[in-house]
Amino acid sequence: MINKLDDLLTHIGTGKWSYMHILPLCYSFWIDVMQAMNGAFMAPKLNFSCRPPAHAAGRSAPISALNESVLFNNVTQECTYSAEDPVTGGEVEEGKCTEWDFDNATFSSTVTSEFELVCGWEYLRALYTSIYMFGVFFGSPLNGFLADKYGRKPLVLIGALAFVFLATISTWLPNLSALLVARFLLGLLQPNTANTGYILAIEVAEPRYRTALGIMLFIPWAIGEMVLGGLAYLIRDWRTLQLTVSVIGVVMLPFFWFMDESPRWLAVRGDHDRAVKILQKAGKWNKVPLPPEDEVKALMRQELPPTKAKCEDRSMKTVVTSFFQNAAILFRTPKLRLITSVMYLDYLVLAMVYYGLSLSGGNLSSDPFVYMVLSGLMEIPAYTGAYPLVAKFGRRIPTVMCCFVSGAALLVLTGVPKGYSTVIVTLALVGKMSITAAYQVAIFYSSELFPTEVRSRGVGTCFMLSRVGSMAAPFITDFLGSAYPASPSIVFGVASLLAGTATLALPETLGVALPDTIAHLEERNIGATNSCCKWMRGPSEKEEQQVAKLCSEK
Repeated sequence: MINKLDDLLTHIGTGKWSYMHILPLCYSFWIDVMQAMNGAFMAPKLNFSCRPPAHAAGRSAPISALNESVLFNNVTQECTYSAEDPVTGGEVEEGKCTEWDFDNATFSSTVTSEFELVCGWEYLRALYTSIYMFGVFFGSPLNGFLADKYGRKPLVLIGALAFVFLATISTWLPNLSALLVARFLLGLLQPNTANTGYILAIEVAEPRYRTALGIMLFIPWAIGEMVLGGLAYLIRDWRTLQLTVSVIGVVMLPFFWFMDESPRWLAVRGDHDRAVKILQKAGKWNKVPLPPEDEVKALMRQELPPTKAKCEDRSMKTVVTSFFQNAAILFRTPKLRLITSVMYLDYLVLAMVYYGLSLSGGNLSSDPFVYMVLSGLMEIPAYTGAYPLVAKFGRRIPTVMCCFVSGAALLVLTGVPKGYSTVIVTLALVGKMSITAAYQVAIFYSSELFPTEVRSRGVGTCFMLSRVGSMAAPFITDFLGSAYPASPSIVFGVASLLAGTATLALPETLGVALPDTIAHLEERNIGATNSCCKWMRGPSEKEEQQVAKLCSEK
């Protein structure tokens, strides 16, 4: 964006100042995933039986000692009990269950058992996870506006403090309503560290490492999944587990105090004096001398005149109104309409399958703790392998193949007998690794497909659709899966194949200049250009930097 600033950051290099920004943000990713994924252990599906009233229980054991396999064959009916006189065999009494006994063999205490989320309240288990994603859905655009208006550091610092505080007090909330509100607020706060923190790390990074950092920052997310599985294995009480995964976030808070504001953002806002002071501090910490202060300021004024007044005039209402007024442009022309439709489908499906498989340990494995650890482990090769894939083979074919591999693995899984648990888990993990890689590649792909004129709107609305997919995933795995155990794998498998097939209709973008306007996109023959140029070069440094920033929305 500002080439001279990139030159300065290259001159400053990578050192102690860089690490003081990047490492705390890596740790915050580690904390975020533990809250996003903990529904697998906090509100799992449990075996249960109806506990009849004392007077009925004294007559005989209930005829319909209900468990989940009986109950969820018909999810619309309430749980009932029936009891008969043990002597005469007559006088059958029937009634609705109001209390239940839960199987505590795996977990000593869960949200499911404490708040009795069974029978007519089963959907609240899925809501426990989904409402967090609902918070992220609203938090992402709000956070983006606030970060652009007030800066990166205040959002990261205040967001981290609020996130850890709210996650910790969630341990002692006495009722389910308060807990669900807290989960929504946690989702609302997550983008402060995940999105804004990611952008801050990218903006202070040395340009030559920017793209690699953009991908590698997701590795702590995968490690966090593995650590969550291990902690859940050691701690089987949900309140103790919630406290543990929350208070470890306190360790990262002091480091945020030493972070600086993004000098790039300050330069854009016209605060050149403060930007220069931060760059001088960075040079001092990294033991690299900078040009004289007047020279750096003159360079900034030459490259980017102050725009502070202009930026402050943009209110939240103006941003929202402008967004809705201009969103329809994505469907106005044939090629742009095709790109928008396919990428909307891809983002929705990829997020749905990713979170669905991440939360399916209780359905696909007899050991949900090991499944979570392996699930996180399988993400590491997906993240590290995404960039080499797109650099060599382009964007379209890797996306299609990863979707097809994931879909095929999940559909084959439905035909494997229950006794072959190792095969089931292996196929599920292959699906998880493939869909994770497809998700990463799709981020690269979408940023190159949309013209510069509408790129922010295009990619931003794509990520909004991905939140819808992540919100739907818990209901598919828990609610629909309880009625028909094979249905989640069928839904995820078919959806993956559908997304892969739809992606075939898109043009390849490797070796093709980014389109600047919609007219440019509609006029040029992208397919013909690809055939000549797709092996000539990889993405430019400018394209890589832009893509790395977009990855933060995941």
